[in-house]
Amino acid sequence: MLKALILAAGKGTRMKSDLPKVVHKCMGQPMVHYVIEASKNAGANQVCVIVGYKAEEVQAAIEEKVEYAFQTEQLGTGHAVKCAKDFIGEEGDVIILCGDTPLITSDTLTRLYEMHKNGGYGVTVLSAILEDATGYGRIVRDASGDFARIVEHKDATEEERLVKEINSGMYVFNAKALSEALGRLNNNNVAGEYYLTDTIEIIKTMGLKVAAMPLTGANVDEIRGVNTLEQLAEAEEIMKTR
Repeated sequence: MLKALILAAGKGTRMKSDLPKVVHKCMGQPMVHYVIEASKNAGANQVCVIVGYKAEEVQAAIEEKVEYAFQTEQLGTGHAVKCAKDFIGEEGDVIILCGDTPLITSDTLTRLYEMHKNGGYGVTVLSAILEDATGYGRIVRDASGDFARIVEHKDATEEERLVKEINSGMYVFNAKALSEALGRLNNNNVAGEYYLTDTIEIIKTMGLKVAAMPLTGANVDEIRGVNTLEQLAEAEEIMKTR
């Protein structure tokens, strides 16, 4: 069983607009619409959207039948997912997506889920190979090429900053493992936030395997997050070309 959890609680201050970020339109539809559709077409039979900033406006813009979880304070991605703990439950798998990535396709999500199931992983990360990885969390692999950890750009060593494989912020988790890891998540960091990436370390310590599936070439466009009106225009151009 596959469920989808979509993070859509942010304000999106760089959009320079009072509208919640995920309801900005791309080819006539709110950005979040494309993420919901991609998850459903990849086999998610339950979808939950995490709302926060102007929650009513986001709910009004979503025409699909979905469930909602509410994040009243913005305390990080891990905290957002914690707000949907009841939805996650302990059965099957849950795919976690971002409401501001309208270019993600069901084909990629299907491949990610297949890899996750076939490999018996606790978490499978969607990654991408970028020529310029500045600002992104890096996927660090061990000597045999297996996933080792995710290092945030600001915490990365000079050597780690040369890594071109980045974390897209999209994942498939084993629901039971994620629920347990969320219970052990803390905010002992400079920002005082709960990071979803920390659950990956916790799941590894539970003895479960973690993998990353990299997108390459033109497919890396699928993980583009939209943070500005310029980026929204770029996403719309890519969508038209498709």
